[in-house]
Amino acid sequence: MAKVSLDRPSLIACPIAHNLSIFGDPWCLLILRDAHMGLTRFDEFHNSLGIAPSVLTKRLITLVEEGVLTKHRYSKQPPREEYLLTDAGQDILPILFMLREWGLTHRPCSEYDQRAIFVDSETSEEIQPVVIDKVTGVEIGKRAIHKKFK
Repeated sequence: MAKVSLDRPSLIACPIAHNLSIFGDPWCLLILRDAHMGLTRFDEFHNSLGIAPSVLTKRLITLVEEGVLTKHRYSKQPPREEYLLTDAGQDILPILFMLREWGLTHRPCSEYDQRAIFVDSETSEEIQPVVIDKVTGVEIGKRAIHKKFK
Protein backbone atom coordinates (compact mmCIF):
# COMPACT_ATOMS: atom_id res chain seq x y z
CA MET A 1 0.00 0.00 0.00
CA ALA A 2 1.45 3.35 -1.01
CA LYS A 3 2.34 5.82 1.70
CA VAL A 4 1.34 9.47 1.34
CA SER A 5 4.35 11.49 0.23
CA LEU A 6 5.13 13.97 2.97
CA ASP A 7 7.55 16.11 0.99
CA ARG A 8 5.47 19.28 1.20
CA PRO A 9 5.60 21.51 4.31
CA SER A 10 1.80 21.56 4.50
CA LEU A 11 1.79 17.75 4.90
CA ILE A 12 4.76 17.14 7.19
CA ALA A 13 2.96 18.24 10.37
CA CYS A 14 -0.51 17.05 9.32
CA PRO A 15 -1.97 14.03 11.15
CA ILE A 16 -4.58 13.66 8.41
CA ALA A 17 -1.87 13.19 5.77
CA HIS A 18 0.03 10.73 7.95
CA ASN A 19 -3.06 8.66 8.74
CA LEU A 20 -4.20 8.45 5.13
CA SER A 21 -1.31 6.02 4.70
CA ILE A 22 -3.40 3.61 6.75
CA PHE A 23 -6.98 4.67 6.34
CA GLY A 24 -6.87 6.07 2.81
CA ASP A 25 -7.43 2.54 1.55
CA PRO A 26 -11.13 1.60 1.56
CA TRP A 27 -10.41 -2.04 2.40
CA CYS A 28 -8.78 -1.08 5.70
CA LEU A 29 -11.82 0.90 6.79
CA LEU A 30 -14.16 -1.91 5.75
CA ILE A 31 -12.07 -4.46 7.66
CA LEU A 32 -12.33 -2.21 10.72
CA ARG A 33 -16.08 -1.85 10.16
CA ASP A 34 -16.40 -5.63 10.17
CA ALA A 35 -14.13 -5.99 13.20
CA HIS A 36 -16.46 -3.65 15.08
CA MET A 37 -19.35 -5.89 14.06
CA GLY A 38 -17.61 -8.85 15.71
CA LEU A 39 -15.71 -10.46 12.84
CA THR A 40 -12.27 -11.69 13.87
CA ARG A 41 -11.16 -14.41 11.49
CA PHE A 42 -9.65 -14.26 8.02
CA ASP A 43 -12.47 -16.30 6.46
CA GLU A 44 -15.10 -14.07 8.06
CA PHE A 45 -13.52 -10.93 6.61
CA HIS A 46 -13.08 -12.64 3.25
CA ASN A 47 -16.71 -13.80 3.10
CA SER A 48 -18.07 -10.43 4.19
CA LEU A 49 -16.00 -8.30 1.83
CA GLY A 50 -15.36 -10.55 -1.16
CA ILE A 51 -11.81 -9.20 -1.15
CA ALA A 52 -8.96 -11.13 -2.81
CA PRO A 53 -7.12 -13.20 -0.18
CA SER A 54 -3.76 -11.62 -1.07
CA VAL A 55 -5.18 -8.10 -0.63
CA LEU A 56 -6.86 -9.06 2.64
CA THR A 57 -3.61 -10.53 3.95
CA LYS A 58 -1.72 -7.32 3.13
CA ARG A 59 -4.35 -5.10 4.74
CA LEU A 60 -4.49 -7.21 7.90
CA ILE A 61 -0.69 -7.06 8.17
CA THR A 62 -0.82 -3.26 7.79
CA LEU A 63 -3.53 -2.89 10.44
CA VAL A 64 -1.55 -5.07 12.86
CA GLU A 65 1.70 -3.19 12.14
CA GLU A 66 -0.07 0.13 12.73
CA GLY A 67 -1.42 -1.07 16.08
CA VAL A 68 -5.10 -0.96 15.13
CA LEU A 69 -5.58 -4.73 15.24
CA THR A 70 -3.71 -7.37 17.17
CA LYS A 71 -3.20 -10.92 15.95
CA HIS A 72 -3.96 -13.80 18.30
CA ARG A 73 -3.44 -17.50 17.55
CA TYR A 74 -6.51 -19.51 18.52
CA SER A 75 -5.51 -22.88 17.03
CA LYS A 76 -2.11 -24.53 16.84
CA GLN A 77 -3.09 -27.37 14.55
CA PRO A 78 -3.86 -26.20 11.97
CA PRO A 79 -2.40 -22.77 12.75
CA ARG A 80 -5.27 -20.26 12.84
CA GLU A 81 -5.29 -16.65 13.94
CA GLU A 82 -7.90 -14.08 14.76
CA TYR A 83 -7.67 -10.32 14.59
CA LEU A 84 -8.89 -8.25 17.51
CA LEU A 85 -9.34 -4.51 17.83
CA THR A 86 -6.80 -2.69 19.99
CA ASP A 87 -7.70 0.46 21.92
CA ALA A 88 -6.58 2.42 18.85
CA GLY A 89 -8.89 0.28 16.72
CA GLN A 90 -11.78 0.88 19.12
CA ASP A 91 -11.21 4.62 18.74
CA ILE A 92 -11.96 4.36 15.00
CA LEU A 93 -15.66 3.56 15.55
CA PRO A 94 -16.85 7.18 15.87
CA ILE A 95 -15.01 8.02 12.64
CA LEU A 96 -16.73 5.14 10.85
CA PHE A 97 -20.09 6.33 12.14
CA MET A 98 -19.41 9.86 10.90
CA LEU A 99 -18.39 8.57 7.45
CA ARG A 100 -21.62 6.57 7.37
CA GLU A 101 -23.69 9.57 8.44
CA TRP A 102 -22.04 11.80 5.85
CA GLY A 103 -22.83 9.26 3.14
CA LEU A 104 -26.46 8.95 4.21
CA THR A 105 -26.84 12.74 4.14
CA HIS A 106 -24.77 13.74 1.11
CA ARG A 107 -24.56 10.64 -1.09
CA PRO A 108 -28.03 9.13 -0.93
CA CYS A 109 -28.81 6.04 -2.95
CA SER A 110 -31.67 3.57 -3.00
CA GLU A 111 -29.53 0.74 -1.60
CA TYR A 112 -29.26 2.67 1.68
CA ASP A 113 -32.94 1.85 2.23
CA GLN A 114 -31.76 -1.74 2.87
CA ARG A 115 -29.21 -0.66 5.47
CA ALA A 116 -28.97 -1.81 9.03
CA ILE A 117 -29.57 0.74 11.73
CA PHE A 118 -27.46 0.90 14.86
CA VAL A 119 -29.09 1.25 18.25
CA ASP A 120 -27.86 1.96 21.74
CA SER A 121 -27.75 -1.31 23.68
CA GLU A 122 -29.27 0.27 26.80
CA THR A 123 -32.02 2.46 25.31
CA SER A 124 -32.65 0.71 21.95
CA GLU A 125 -32.72 4.19 20.38
CA GLU A 126 -31.12 4.64 16.96
CA ILE A 127 -27.65 6.14 17.18
CA GLN A 128 -27.44 9.53 15.49
CA PRO A 129 -23.80 10.57 15.66
CA VAL A 130 -22.43 14.11 15.77
CA VAL A 131 -18.95 15.36 16.60
CA ILE A 132 -18.86 17.84 19.45
CA ASP A 133 -15.91 20.00 20.48
CA LYS A 134 -14.99 18.88 23.99
CA VAL A 135 -14.14 22.43 25.14
CA THR A 136 -17.04 24.46 23.72
CA GLY A 137 -19.71 21.77 23.38
CA VAL A 138 -20.42 23.07 19.85
CA GLU A 139 -20.96 20.67 16.96
CA ILE A 140 -17.85 20.65 14.79
CA GLY A 141 -18.62 22.03 11.36
CA LYS A 142 -21.13 24.59 12.61
CA ARG A 143 -18.58 27.34 13.23
CA ALA A 144 -15.71 28.62 11.14
CA ILE A 145 -12.30 27.23 12.07
CA HIS A 146 -8.72 28.27 11.47
CA LYS A 147 -5.43 26.71 12.36
CA LYS A 148 -2.53 27.85 14.45
CA PHE A 149 0.56 25.98 15.51
CA LYS A 150 1.52 24.93 19.03
